[in-house]
Amino acid sequence: MLNIYNVIAELCSLVIGSCTEDFFVRYSCISKSEKSRINGIIYEKVPMLFSGEDVRQFSESDFTGDFFSAMDELISFLRVEQDFFAIVGLVQVLDEGLESLLRKKIAEFQQDDFSVVLNTNRESVGIGLLPRCSCVWERKRRLSHYYNRMDNFLFNMLLMENSILGELIDKHFFLKKELFADFEKRRMLKVAVTPLRLEPKFSALSYDKDKVQYFRIAYDEEDFSEDNELIWQKILLSAHNKSDIIVFPEMLGNPDMISFVAQKIKSLPPEEAENIPSMIVLPSFWSKNYNTVTILDKFGNVICRQSKQNPFRMEKDGTGYLEGIYSSLVVNIFHFEGIGRIAILICKDFLTTQYMEQLMRCFKLTLIIVPSFSTGSYDFRQSFDLCAHDDCSVVWINTCAALEKGKEANFENIGYVRKRISRTDDEAQMLCKMPICKGAFSGKCTHDCIYYEVISGV
Repeated sequence: MLNIYNVIAELCSLVIGSCTEDFFVRYSCISKSEKSRINGIIYEKVPMLFSGEDVRQFSESDFTGDFFSAMDELISFLRVEQDFFAIVGLVQVLDEGLESLLRKKIAEFQQDDFSVVLNTNRESVGIGLLPRCSCVWERKRRLSHYYNRMDNFLFNMLLMENSILGELIDKHFFLKKELFADFEKRRMLKVAVTPLRLEPKFSALSYDKDKVQYFRIAYDEEDFSEDNELIWQKILLSAHNKSDIIVFPEMLGNPDMISFVAQKIKSLPPEEAENIPSMIVLPSFWSKNYNTVTILDKFGNVICRQSKQNPFRMEKDGTGYLEGIYSSLVVNIFHFEGIGRIAILICKDFLTTQYMEQLMRCFKLTLIIVPSFSTGSYDFRQSFDLCAHDDCSVVWINTCAALEKGKEANFENIGYVRKRISRTDDEAQMLCKMPICKGAFSGKCTHDCIYYEVISGV
């Protein structure tokens, strides 16, 4: 059986490779008569795409040899005529008709550890297709005012261009429905974030390699039981407050933390386990030249690990040192109906504008989670605004452990949530601030800071 998604990917590649940006601007204002002409051509060649005047919902049994023969004849005709308006119109018909099947695909993908794209010709055509999960806080015509592109006209398929992705490797996780079991009813996410502690408990050690000065992280202790118990208590507190996601900062993790937290979760009685946050973004841990965040689900299972891609540049006594990390090039994208697409960008990854926008454009991100270890918030606040026009919410959490003497003014707030709000809402709700505990400035840490914010449908 031929793959209908291969056909769509090839058509999209043809349009993207042949048409200018102005073409998409013009198509966005297509006339009724032109739309009627296009539907007439499609109906004449492939009448099974329609039920009366409406596009019909397809089933797997529709994709027969006769169907693909008719499609080949239609596509060949449109290619010869270079009728790109009609080719886009055909892709839209297929996108609409596949809605029911794509919902089923999402359900199938939720049972997999991770998912690959729907089409098998991604390498040759430079296009990857996935079911597109909607998001309750994004506009229906999202991107249409900022990017004039093919994916403006698709609503059920996520179109990913290899030319935008570049050398990055994408892995996709369609989160199981039971993780956010009541999201469809509530239409909101409650996020808990914590700066965790004031003590860094590690040192940055410098070294030279290939004409460049680097630094690596060396942790001060071998017994991490106290730290792990603190992490666990934060998770329990977020569960008590019925949070969907909890986010910890960068760098404050340890090698024992994952198994410790997982075992704690799995040993809970069912009535307590039920309230554990659906996603737990543990503090990152620096090891063997990788700075890595581990993401657990509410059942204590590792969903995936996300490594930092862009090294931080540290300056000491006027001399620059580069974080000695390797880039895995792997980008993990989490999908869930109603939430859309989530990515985790560790500190410098979010501040590297080209990288951040690359991910936003390729995957149409709706939520970015940013664990950080930073001496200030200014640059992060500037980057929040870059996400605003794409209806992408941002959760950023820093840690008091990054506080340096003389830079207290940079720590007025230890975290922010930037979200889309309704036109009728108070603009102050758009950027939610998390003020730092005043004890941090005097070196006093009670380890009780945790903040909550709600991201809801608009």
